[in-house]
Amino acid sequence: MDDQKKNLEFVRLLNEWDPFNIGEGNYDTEVADSVQALFLIDDEDALARKIQAIYDFSFEELIPMEKCLQIAKRLLDVKDNDSCSI
Repeated sequence: MDDQKKNLEFVRLLNEWDPFNIGEGNYDTEVADSVQALFLIDDEDALARKIQAIYDFSFEELIPMEKCLQIAKRLLDVKDNDSCSI
């Protein structure tokens, strides 16, 4: 998967995640910040904490860590998917 497709998949996953049930497309800033963090962080726990902090800063509501770990794992799975198609 090329970088552009990965970025689109990151955005899709984060929008679908919708941790506050306010509907897809209402998290543009948080999605952008989370994708930026994903480029810098390869550790699942560290990424989950960063995502939790990003959303807490915007919404002043803490997302349970287990939910953040789930999305961090999904994002890192896409990031680490270096399979080539022949």
